[in-house]
Amino acid sequence: MAGTEVVATERSHGVSIAISVLMIVLGFLALAMPLVAGVAVTAIFAWGLILMGFLHLVFAWQVRGVGAHLWEFLVALVYLFCGIYTFMHPLAGLVGLTAILGVYLLIKGIMEIVGGLAARSIPGSGWLLLDGVISLVLSCIIWAHVLAAATWVIGTLLGFSILFTGFSRLLLLMSVKRAYRTATV
Repeated sequence: MAGTEVVATERSHGVSIAISVLMIVLGFLALAMPLVAGVAVTAIFAWGLILMGFLHLVFAWQVRGVGAHLWEFLVALVYLFCGIYTFMHPLAGLVGLTAILGVYLLIKGIMEIVGGLAARSIPGSGWLLLDGVISLVLSCIIWAHVLAAATWVIGTLLGFSILFTGFSRLLLLMSVKRAYRTATV
């Protein structure tokens, strides 16, 4: 039985390593083509909106009362309209997602600065301030050039995220494999 566990472990490590390498390749591709990656994210977002629209339509038939039926139907129409519009106009959707990211970074930056100032007496609180300042700077960069930023921000961030996830998983798997071999010897 122990032999099968070793074979299964080796096979799962191989699959996990292959997935990690694939993530690294996809990360590099997203960094090389951030507009394509951003449009892909926008398309996935659009499909999510469309799915939510259909789910609200189904839910509209499950609720009781004319008001609830009407409300769920209207919510479904909004989701469907936004999803279909975003799918049909991916660059406009990409600009919208970039603007939302800019708002998020602005709010996050302000909150981190406030938190950092409130925690001044705690060692290391300067890191919160730095995080807040960096978030504000990124927000300003996005908002100063929101149309141009839309062509690279989402795809670049996605690329870095996938790339570093792939590298971290690959390095973790290699460490686990090395530790496993050391422990069994």
